[in-house]
Amino acid sequence: MSENVTPATPPATPTYPVTEEVRAALAVTLRGCEELLPQPEWTAKLARSQATGVPLRIKLGLDPTAPDIHLGHTVVLNKLRQLQDLGHQVIFLIGDFTSTIGDPSGRNTTRPPLTREQIETNAQTYYKQASLVLDPARTEIRYNSEWCDALGARGMIQLAARYTVARMMERNDFAERFKAGTPISVHEFLYPLMQGYDSVALKSDLELGGTDQKFNLLVGRALQAEYGQEPQCILTMPLLEGLDGVEKMSKSKGNYIGISEPANAMFAKLLSISDTLMWKYFQLLSFRSEAEIATLKAQVEGGRNPKDAKVLLAKEITTRFHSAAAAEAAEADFNNRARGGIPDDVPEVTLSGAPLGIGALLKQANLVASGSEAMRMVEQGGVRVDGNVVSDKGLKLDAGTFVLQVGKRKFARVTLA
Repeated sequence: MSENVTPATPPATPTYPVTEEVRAALAVTLRGCEELLPQPEWTAKLARSQATGVPLRIKLGLDPTAPDIHLGHTVVLNKLRQLQDLGHQVIFLIGDFTSTIGDPSGRNTTRPPLTREQIETNAQTYYKQASLVLDPARTEIRYNSEWCDALGARGMIQLAARYTVARMMERNDFAERFKAGTPISVHEFLYPLMQGYDSVALKSDLELGGTDQKFNLLVGRALQAEYGQEPQCILTMPLLEGLDGVEKMSKSKGNYIGISEPANAMFAKLLSISDTLMWKYFQLLSFRSEAEIATLKAQVEGGRNPKDAKVLLAKEITTRFHSAAAAEAAEADFNNRARGGIPDDVPEVTLSGAPLGIGALLKQANLVASGSEAMRMVEQGGVRVDGNVVSDKGLKLDAGTFVLQVGKRKFARVTLA
């Protein structure tokens, strides 16, 4: 679909003044966002809401394609919470129907659809985890199977008649796959139609999504106009890079921070991001004001240790998903590890076969993937037994209990019999 959004035909309703309160709400909307389209229409919606006292309906849909939500998902959840705090009605939509199709966004192959059992299992955890960001008492929870199942075959055909193949092929990933001769299944065209129909069913005023969702969000806007509704505005948020600083955060890529991870792991992962990426995390994940973040950045540019800022970020995020006490304990644990100390949550392992060589011991304790990796870590001075560096690759340990360490973060308390 074209990047240019045609403004909706102005409704035959009064215009409302753009007050300072409306401007402040617009600033909250724009913080960290990639695009707000069309901005004049959203400003008018805010003005109408402020003048009439009728909250706007703001929609975010997530397909339960995995059992856990990571920090990348919370970028849009944070924005939803900010708009919720302005008094608007937020709708957390679980795409239990659309998950059976599979979102083709950004993909060059057909996405395998999930089974109903997988969807139901994943959906059970989604809202519980999202509630760590949203206010549950002020959140409307919906499942799009409510109206999608009710459409039936006849309704699906009538819906498909409201959108053309030519417009569907304006979507970049479809156009590129067609040009390359890569198969596109007909059911993939249904995904943006069904996501767009969600907006019709919910009568949404604004829909949020990542930048990869822009086409789908615009389909919702077009379908609302087809059904005689005032079209929604759309707000896209940047995709958050994962721990590698390159790829977007994704569980499949292993570069994610899950919001249900233990506090110690969450804290340590946040401290591992680069000094450059840290500022994007502040912008998209922190609830600190933009003025506070700007001051902190100026201090770092002026010579303050960037780790100080990163610790503040890690403590804020860990506190949000755990508690202040857990964040303090995680910081203490991280510092203890950095000094070569032994953390509190060391896994217990019981092995037999004493005496056992250090390579086999590390492998059986799941601290290395192979014996060759164990030998390489010994050569690099990265293996410790009870805090003492191991330099002998031929070392054998007799029966007893030992704390093994590989690198800075891998520990196991091994009882060898």
